[in-house]
Amino acid sequence: MSTYPLTELTLLPNFSLPTQDELPSDDGVPMETERHKKQMDLLIYTLEPRLRQQGSGYVNGNMFIYYSSQQKRHQDFKGPDVFVVLGVPTKERKSWVVWEEGKTPDVVIELLSESTAKFDKTDKKTLYQDRLKVAEYFWFDPFNPNDWAGFKLSGGYYEPLPVENERLVSQRLELALIRWSGTYQGIETIWLRWATLAGELLLLPEEAQTQRAELEAQRAKVAEQRAEVAEQRVEVAEQRVEVAEQRVEVAEQQAKAEAQRAQAAERLAQTATQRADLERQRAEAAEVEMARLKALLAEKNK
Repeated sequence: MSTYPLTELTLLPNFSLPTQDELPSDDGVPMETERHKKQMDLLIYTLEPRLRQQGSGYVNGNMFIYYSSQQKRHQDFKGPDVFVVLGVPTKERKSWVVWEEGKTPDVVIELLSESTAKFDKTDKKTLYQDRLKVAEYFWFDPFNPNDWAGFKLSGGYYEPLPVENERLVSQRLELALIRWSGTYQGIETIWLRWATLAGELLLLPEEAQTQRAELEAQRAKVAEQRAEVAEQRVEVAEQRVEVAEQRVEVAEQQAKAEAQRAQAAERLAQTATQRADLERQRAEAAEVEMARLKALLAEKNK
C-alpha cells in the first residue's frame, strides 16, 4: 500500500504534532438526512466483516481526517462520508490522523446532497486528488441514484472509471459498487452497496444470519427429504420382501397342490389297478366255473 507523505509536515521535523486524543473528533453537525446516515452505515457495516476476516484494514465515515498541521486553524478537517484504509490495524479510532497512521485513505466515498454536491464534485475532489492523493474516489446521491461516479488516481490526476455491467469497480478493494434496490432499516429505495467481482453482495450481519438460517432450513429440508426417500426405499424393500414371501408361499401352495394331485392320481391309479385285478380274478373265477360246468355237463351226457 502506498503512503503519501505530506510536504508541509516534513518541513517541520521538530514540531510537536497533536495526537488523535488531543484533536477534536466531532463538529456536532449531523449528516444531511436520515437516508444519508443509513447509506453510510450500510457501506461501513458490510465492509467491516470482510476487513476483519482479512486481518487488516479500516473503514469508517463522517470522521475527521487530519492531514495537515494547519487544518485546525483553517477548519477544513471534516472527513469524507465513507473512507477505507488498507494495510492498517482494525482498531478503534477517534479520528484519522495521518501523521500517526502513516498513510492517507485508499478509497473515499462522498454521499451527495443539494448543499454538498457541487463542493464534493469540485473542491473536495481536488483535495483528495492533490493533497490526500486518495487512490480511488466515488460519489453517490442517495436521492438521485443516477448521479454516481468513480475515479482512480493516475499520474497525479483522477481518471473517470467506466460503469461496466451496472457497477463501478474498486481495484484497490477488489470489489464493486452497485446500485441495489431493496429495503434497509425500513427505507425502500436504491442503495449503494459493495459486491464481489463475481456479483455477490457483501452482506450485513443480520443478512448473513438470515442467509445462514435459510441455508440451515434448506439443509434440514434436504435432510428430511433424504430421510423420506430412505424411508420410502425401506418401504419398497419391505414390500419387495413381502411380495417375494407371497410368491414363495404361492409356490409352496402350488407345490402342495401338485403333490396332493399326484397323491390323488396315485390313489386313482391304485384303485384302477385294484379294480383291474378284481376284474381279472372274477374273469378267472368265471372261466374256472365255466370249465367245471362244462365238465359236469359232459359227464351227464355220457
